Amino acid sequence: MTDRLPHEKGFHISWDQMHRDARALAWRLDGKGPDNGNWKAVVGITRGGMVPAMIVARELDIRVVDTISVKSYDHQDRAEAKVIKAPQADVMGDGTGILIVDDLVDTGKTLELVRKLYPKAHFATVYAKPHGRPMVETFITEVSQDTWIFFPWDMALQYVQPYRGKD
Repeated sequence: MTDRLPHEKGFHISWDQMHRDARALAWRLDGKGPDNGNWKAVVGITRGGMVPAMIVARELDIRVVDTISVKSYDHQDRAEAKVIKAPQADVMGDGTGILIVDDLVDTGKTLELVRKLYPKAHFATVYAKPHGRPMVETFITEVSQDTWIFFPWDMALQYVQPYRGKD
């Protein structure tokens, strides 16, 4: 047993790493769309999915980009997921040809809600945890369920004490 808090089992993602992993996601999705391998649109789940969705859209030359805003956390406490902003309805349909991108699937509750709305969309995340993994068709890196991912947009540069104690 350790004295660490659950969030201290952290996986820190730099901007460079996020860019590399989102490009890898795009490469994995290349040619997999239903329209001769192309995708009709990319929808990023805000806020975390916006960065990888933009990178995927750029890499795959997808010009139609939208967002869906789902709120399922209040700080670090999980709440019931709800849509607070939907993407353009005439583009979405039932999700056919739509690539829905998020940074992470954790428990899968957010993607479960979005999948009910767009059952034929393709769901892709950069990172996946075991409980949420069944909710995505494509991902790049799996991390353990008890790992807290620190994304670059949540971080600031500062001194961190060494794991085993003082210098």
